[in-house]
Amino acid sequence: MSAAPTPPHRPVNRGVAASGGTAGISAMVAGLPPSCFAFVMATGIVSAALLKSGRPQLAEILFWVALCSLVLLLAATVWRAATASRRFMADAVSPARTFGFFSFVAGLNVVGLHFDMTGRPTAGLALAVVAAVFWVVLNYLIPCVLLLRPHDRPVLADANGSWFLWVVATQSMAAAAASAAAVHHSAGFAVMAAALWSIGVVLYLLVGTLVTLRLITHTIKPEDLSPTYWIFMGATAISVLACSGLLELPDGFPAIAGMRGLLTGAGFILWSIGLWWVPLLVIFGIWRHGVHHHHFRYETALWSIVFPLGMLATSSMAFGTLQGLPVVEAIGQGVVWVAVPAWAIAVVLMLAAGLRWLRGRQGDPGAAAA
Repeated sequence: MSAAPTPPHRPVNRGVAASGGTAGISAMVAGLPPSCFAFVMATGIVSAALLKSGRPQLAEILFWVALCSLVLLLAATVWRAATASRRFMADAVSPARTFGFFSFVAGLNVVGLHFDMTGRPTAGLALAVVAAVFWVVLNYLIPCVLLLRPHDRPVLADANGSWFLWVVATQSMAAAAASAAAVHHSAGFAVMAAALWSIGVVLYLLVGTLVTLRLITHTIKPEDLSPTYWIFMGATAISVLACSGLLELPDGFPAIAGMRGLLTGAGFILWSIGLWWVPLLVIFGIWRHGVHHHHFRYETALWSIVFPLGMLATSSMAFGTLQGLPVVEAIGQGVVWVAVPAWAIAVVLMLAAGLRWLRGRQGDPGAAAA
């Protein structure tokens, strides 16, 4: 009996496979959300919380993760703007997504915060200067586009928790300016920090009113209550952190001397409001996933839970220590050990989603030939 003929060897077209891999990465980059830097924000502030709670080794590891991610995501965003300009511009004019671009400003300043805390203020100031340029551009460009551009539906209909990134970015600039004022003994930086903090507080009131109106005037579906609503709390927490930075400045700066009483009272009010938000946000999550069984999966918005938790921990420790409030400081110490597991869970879900994506690419016969 003769052996069955051996089928001819079909050489692997490595050029096609490589092309398919590049196409897959390009598709992933094209779908990158404007708020992708939320991962940098979350990782950086959890690092700061660990550093403030006396765990520098673990804090340093997370800091380098945040810094490397900042560089990679910046490169990916530039690539996206160059190769998927239509989708990029669609996000830029979308009321539901455009405020996500403020995550870049906040991400820069959160990484800069670690530099400031570890005695490297020059690097922190350099990042703050870059962040300031983007803050000025976004601060005026986004409202003008939303208000002056014709829309098929009211802008308010797309209001969501990501709008609070405007507040977060502004208060991150206030914190960076306060740190620069302390290091360089600059009255100009102190004035800038006080002004930015004041703007941030008013923006919180404005955005909070608009987002709350959206919630109470529209029918809410489970998919509407995304984790971005945790920034309701995160915006107050970073306001408290910026407030603490201002309170650490001496009364020799006139802007600080005139505002010290306001800063002390407003800082405690904002901290209280932020803590009040936590149970309500948890209830929102239970309603979304427990009552309505909305599919729980990885999404960029998950970092919008981690960042507020890390910021609540960091700001509570800073404000509690500064004002001699042991209860506030103890709450901050405790929240650290909620933020760290939350970060770890989000990382596991992110990696699992990435593996599923890779398997899907490998299992799709058309992917390699795309």
